[in-house]
Amino acid sequence: MHRRHESAGFTLIELMITVGTIAIIAAIALPNVLRARIAANEASALASLRVIHTAESTFASECGGTGYAQRLADLIRPPAGSSHAFISPDLATDPSIKSGYVILLQEENAPDAHDILAAGASCNASALATVSSYWSGAVAVHLGITGQRAFAIDRSGTLYQSTAGAAIANPIPAGTQRVQ
Repeated sequence: MHRRHESAGFTLIELMITVGTIAIIAAIALPNVLRARIAANEASALASLRVIHTAESTFASECGGTGYAQRLADLIRPPAGSSHAFISPDLATDPSIKSGYVILLQEENAPDAHDILAAGASCNASALATVSSYWSGAVAVHLGITGQRAFAIDRSGTLYQSTAGAAIANPIPAGTQRVQ
């Protein structure tokens, strides 16, 4: 007499159904995950520009003789007698790359822009002269992958966006869409 052995494990069809189900779930979920990542990167870029604006306002009132820093590197330098910089080290280089965005800071290219203090005359001996106005921008490293929009801010503190993802000109053109 032969005993029939029951086989243990899954059949090929059961495995194929399981793999197919997982693939369908992944196909549905992946676009949402990517959109969430882009939204998080854009929020980080906006937050970085707000931090730069706050740092520039503090720098101008306490260190720059009412003038603004032209580079992120000048905002990372603490004032004499202090160990605290105006911005955090994650924005220390010109340009800085953070959360899929390139962050820039420079003098605003406005016709009335001018130097306030000579290079080295600020309280942190910044390498460049302090200036009457600044422009800071953020553009996605890989458009459509790390971000969909570009952003900019100036001394007014108003945030602007380009929904096409193209960098916003310096100075910010009239009619540029504001961030809501």
